[in-house]
Amino acid sequence: MCDIEYKTVKKKELEMILQRVPSFKNPSPQLEQYLTPAGIAADIIFIVHQFGDVEGKTVLDLGCGTGIFSVGAFVAGAEKVIGIDVDKESIGIARKYSEKNGMEIMFLVQDIKDVTAQCDTVIMNPPFGAQKSNQKADRKFIEKGFEVASVIYSLHLAKTVYFIQKLVDSLGGKITYSKDYTFPIKWTFRFHDKEVQKYEVVLLRIETKTYVD
Repeated sequence: MCDIEYKTVKKKELEMILQRVPSFKNPSPQLEQYLTPAGIAADIIFIVHQFGDVEGKTVLDLGCGTGIFSVGAFVAGAEKVIGIDVDKESIGIARKYSEKNGMEIMFLVQDIKDVTAQCDTVIMNPPFGAQKSNQKADRKFIEKGFEVASVIYSLHLAKTVYFIQKLVDSLGGKITYSKDYTFPIKWTFRFHDKEVQKYEVVLLRIETKTYVD
């Protein structure tokens, strides 16, 4: 078992833990594989905890990549954590890291459309849709979240929040909280024209139609 207990961990300490989560070895532009900055991930995990949506809960990290939200949820006291990603190499990295550190996290290679695992809470940073092949990918992730969870925490480009709000309304859910972040993406692919590209993003807490107060 991991020897880290959430009650002894402050936000800065959690950020330091998450900074050790390995990044992608061969990131795919089509999958928009960018590691969520540890500071943002730690802040999100603390918000999820403050809402009572992680400790003692089953948490699903959709599009988990190398597992930064999965690790954060585990450290924050989730009863069960499942990380799912379509990329086999990323799941391999996540499994190796969690096993090495004694973290009991289930990692699965699975396409978003095939996910059936039920949970209390989904935490995710879905593709922003910057690549043509990934347009409306965030919509697929939101729709899946409604199928499997009571509450969703999801990051989106600020300019797309209006459309996400319409989608949530159409699915019978409601956005109950939001927080703005500046998301830096370091130069990763040849088509990047800046050393660091900054995006304005928004964390949304979404209660699905299955949510019970």
